[in-house]
Amino acid sequence: MQYVDFVKDRKLDLIAVGRIAIDFNPLDYFQPLSKSKEYRKYLGGSPANVAVGLARLGGKVGFIGKVSDDRFGDYVTDFFAAEGIDVSHVTRATGGEKLGLTFTEILSPTESSILMYRDGIADLTLSPSDVDGEYIASAKALLISGTALAQSPSREACLKAVQLARRYGTKIIFDIDYRPYNWKSNDEIAVYYTAVAEHSDIIMGSKEEYELTQSIFMPKASDAQTAAHWIGCGAKIVIIKHGKQGSTAHTCDGASYSIKPFPVKAFKSFGGGDGYGSAFLYGLFNGREIIDCLELGSASASMLVAAHGCSEFMPTLKELEKFIADEKAEYGEMIARGSDK
Repeated sequence: MQYVDFVKDRKLDLIAVGRIAIDFNPLDYFQPLSKSKEYRKYLGGSPANVAVGLARLGGKVGFIGKVSDDRFGDYVTDFFAAEGIDVSHVTRATGGEKLGLTFTEILSPTESSILMYRDGIADLTLSPSDVDGEYIASAKALLISGTALAQSPSREACLKAVQLARRYGTKIIFDIDYRPYNWKSNDEIAVYYTAVAEHSDIIMGSKEEYELTQSIFMPKASDAQTAAHWIGCGAKIVIIKHGKQGSTAHTCDGASYSIKPFPVKAFKSFGGGDGYGSAFLYGLFNGREIIDCLELGSASASMLVAAHGCSEFMPTLKELEKFIADEKAEYGEMIARGSDK
């Protein structure tokens, strides 16, 4: 069953809005960040990674964002363009704001942390005037990243994009993508997350991210209660992630579909969520059943946690399908799939 009815014959599958950043991942890993001396640079930021992941799978992708007016700004826009992502609405900050920098600490395959530099940042200077109705109308779906709601004028730009998407029939996808930086209080988080979630067709987040979103009106809720609330608001698919325990997609007909991670030798504990999101959305755009979309997402997530970085390691469709086939040949056909409830 197809739960989301995308408008056909649009130029783009997805327009992502929000953070484009730079990740520095240590080459001398498995030790504290204070000891690392060598790093590799990658394009980063959750919506940017999702955009790259979907483009690698053959999706047609655009982006609305703000980057620094310097060599690092050149780096990320050139990377996007090389991946086939439309950068016509990625503009330069004019006040000297810089790209966010993320330094990752990889202590072990299961213990990682992230140090972000997010003050005076370019992506949060995205303004409502940067959001164009004709561009929103050219896409089947709009992806809003929760981090873009952390500060003005970026939050107003996102809310304008949501309003335009509703006007033009562009489906709205909300990736909660919580990061503690730039937020002032949990109430502020709940207010702006709810403002987008209430109008979203698809919501993706962890159990903890939903708890933040619902902290004002439903602070303690089961997964079933969470899904029922947002489906009652109009969502067609509500995905709740539980890390190593897998994830479940709750759908507007009352069904739910569960998936577990594919077995891999993990290298790090971050990055999987962006692979998951891009591959799941690829499946939806191509009319696949929900459980098959989840399988694609879970496979991509497993591939990403086994890789050194995120954006540059997003799989192609051929690579993703080979990974799934190889895993099933080794572990069994139903290794990652759960049962419908």
